[in-house]
Amino acid sequence: MASTAVPRRIALRRAVSSSTPSTNGSPSDTPRQSPSSTSLSSMSSLDDVKNSYGKLLDTYGNEFELPDFTVNDIRNAIPKHCFNRSGLRGLSYVARDIGSLALTFFLFNKFVTPEYVPSYPARVVLWALYTVIQGLFGTGLWVLAHECGHQSFSPSKVLNDTTGFICHSALLVPYFSWKISHGKHHKATGHMDRDMVFVPKTRDEFASRVGRMAHDLHELTEETPIATFIHSVGQQLIGWPMYIFFNVTGHDNHERQPEGRGKGKANGYFGGVNHFSPYSPLFEAKDAKLVLLSDIGLAIAISVLTVLCRTYGFNNMLVWYFLPYLWVNHWLVAITYLQHTDPTIPHYSAESWNYVRGAAATIDREFGFIGRQLLHGIIETHVLHHYVSTIPFYHADEASEAIKPVMGKHYRSNTKDGSIGFLKSLWTSARWCQWVEPSEDAIGEGRSVYFFRNHNNLGTPPLKIKDVKA
Repeated sequence: MASTAVPRRIALRRAVSSSTPSTNGSPSDTPRQSPSSTSLSSMSSLDDVKNSYGKLLDTYGNEFELPDFTVNDIRNAIPKHCFNRSGLRGLSYVARDIGSLALTFFLFNKFVTPEYVPSYPARVVLWALYTVIQGLFGTGLWVLAHECGHQSFSPSKVLNDTTGFICHSALLVPYFSWKISHGKHHKATGHMDRDMVFVPKTRDEFASRVGRMAHDLHELTEETPIATFIHSVGQQLIGWPMYIFFNVTGHDNHERQPEGRGKGKANGYFGGVNHFSPYSPLFEAKDAKLVLLSDIGLAIAISVLTVLCRTYGFNNMLVWYFLPYLWVNHWLVAITYLQHTDPTIPHYSAESWNYVRGAAATIDREFGFIGRQLLHGIIETHVLHHYVSTIPFYHADEASEAIKPVMGKHYRSNTKDGSIGFLKSLWTSARWCQWVEPSEDAIGEGRSVYFFRNHNNLGTPPLKIKDVKA
């Protein structure tokens, strides 16, 4: 598949929509219908729609148009059997992942010893490889628990939540707490004030971080590659704990959220915004018991790990569990970051956001055998997942193909170079995607559509201060 997330200088190959937008669906969740292109009058109407928001440019310089289809269009295009869930099949994948973890542990403990591998450096290299392999298997198990949270694991809510609770707790994830906040992310993807995951910095926020006034950004010298590297390493190493403890990368508008529990709360080290307190503004009063149950699951897991550390020693547990755990965190952050951060992806303020637009502001990537087999396709089928999150992963490829003609040019993927391309995208996104702002020629509603910009002289240049104030 050709990438649809490429610089302007490369010709884009996009699918052409073959479906007629449905007039059904909630107006609050779907954009205005685009007129038919079969008459001169409707072509004029289409031009009027585009003129209402001006010229929008993504970071690569490609012109952007707002999506013109509905959720019903998406759902109706998907074969009915893709919605079928099998608890037995889901459990077989859980058994496979746990079995893979157990077998890898057994083989390395049995054979990567001085008896079989006399060379100490060789044993260090092999055990380092062990942490990477276990990290991938652990991430696969994490993804299955994520399926449970979306109820795509099986038709049984009890089986879903029981399986997800056990698997996520074993990976030190507060299952119900994360499930609640993650559900809010799906309901507000791409919304600058309500999204829960990787909300980009605005121009002013980024300027504050680098210690410059917003109007100076266009004159800043290029960020050094080493600075980008250090920031990326920090994100991959501690991004996940910073998120669940302090809501870093989540929205910081708690007082304006409908649950009304964010009075005086703000993201930060002592702001009370976390995934562990039932009084956190991330949750509503009805969620308190589930948040506490998540905490109990973590307490049990930590107690077991403490006993194992005392029994086998911390150094052994560091290699057996904690280093693979860091790899799981790395993959989790990398996957989520690259699903929602790309030079082609827009973000929306409240004035222009709706569900269809937000769900389309995601991108599919390719991670080869690892992504499709070990990580259950979470990287390759994420666009579909944001429209219909209850489809199990083993039907997601077929369902993704079915919605591409409906989405047309609004479907995004970057599959160039496969697994290597996925890893390269971590660097590309870090260099190209530093903050978001409106396009220079945007007007009206278009001023509420934001695109990534950077001060590395890459792609579409940032606005001048006069444009920001216009």
